[in-house]
Amino acid sequence: MAEPLEFTPHKQGSKSPTAFRTIAEVAEELDLPQHVLRFWESKFPQVRPLKRGGGRRYYRPEDVTVLHRIRSLLHEEGYTIRGAQKLLRQRKAKIDNAEAEPLAVIETPADKNKKNNELESVRDELKKILEELRACRKLLD
Repeated sequence: MAEPLEFTPHKQGSKSPTAFRTIAEVAEELDLPQHVLRFWESKFPQVRPLKRGGGRRYYRPEDVTVLHRIRSLLHEEGYTIRGAQKLLRQRKAKIDNAEAEPLAVIETPADKNKKNNELESVRDELKKILEELRACRKLLD
């Protein structure tokens, strides 16, 4: 038997995090037109809203999480649909092999660059500290 749907009047932020959401609510949350969400459903098999009578869609919390990630990949990180599909397929393969990280932790090229810059900054700071320690050692000798 299917999970029962949680229905509450729509108010921004008034639903439980585990509640199902309509396409209108998800479109508003993602600041996208509804037709874009329907299009993404055809391109990303990871998004599988429950369809009720009359074709009304109800998105599970997992669907909304995946849609946030897709939006981020396409609109913020510059991936093409094909690139985003590949990235999400790779993640699914990792899950199937029990090696996956949470969805929000998929590392993108932008993430790698940021991490490299942070590491470089830490390295520079450590070099300065090492120089200061060597100078202190010379004074003590």
